[in-house]
Amino acid sequence: MHIVQMGMEHDVLKENSRIAHSNYRLLKDHGVRCIELMGSIGSGKTALIIKLAEQLRAKGVRSCAIAGDVAGEDDYRRMRESGLDAVNCNTGRECHLDAEMVRKVLENVNLDLYGVIFIENVGNLVCPADFPLGADYRVVVVSTTEGDDMVRKHHDIFIHSDVAVLNKIDIADAVDVDPDVIAEDYRKLTGGLKEIYRCSVKTEHGLGEVLSALNL
Repeated sequence: MHIVQMGMEHDVLKENSRIAHSNYRLLKDHGVRCIELMGSIGSGKTALIIKLAEQLRAKGVRSCAIAGDVAGEDDYRRMRESGLDAVNCNTGRECHLDAEMVRKVLENVNLDLYGVIFIENVGNLVCPADFPLGADYRVVVVSTTEGDDMVRKHHDIFIHSDVAVLNKIDIADAVDVDPDVIAEDYRKLTGGLKEIYRCSVKTEHGLGEVLSALNL
């Protein structure tokens, strides 16, 4: 029984990877860059997407966002109210988006209208790691309010991400968190090859560096 379960998991991951590659090719064929954001509830994923989209809009680049949640429309509504085109994608009982869900959303989006598609994954630091969606960049967002042990506790999602962002840097002292500890843990995990980008969505500190890291 245990061997069968492993086989089924392998098949699911293999099929997800196949569809993710198809999503990637579809987006490339339309000249669209795609950024996936992962992170815990409250890390600031939605706010970061909105701010990045605003800065892209100022450059003449139109964006659309896929708001992934287990249920509800809260993030979707915030995106729409900010002026960002968005599509809501509820997973039901699933703790992450998968490539097939994204494929179905993309089928109903006029990709020729957009230069960038943001995908906000479901809020947690575990499930999304193993399920790429076809994005150019996978971004993990953590915040100072989550403590200074996030990298040590969640190796997989940091390893499976291309870019890491530490948000809410402006209140680090208030929540008694040392950003240098988080940065050092990330440096050790990545063998010194990557840095975590420190920012505050609220004050817009560091957003330029995040944009540059994503080649936007």
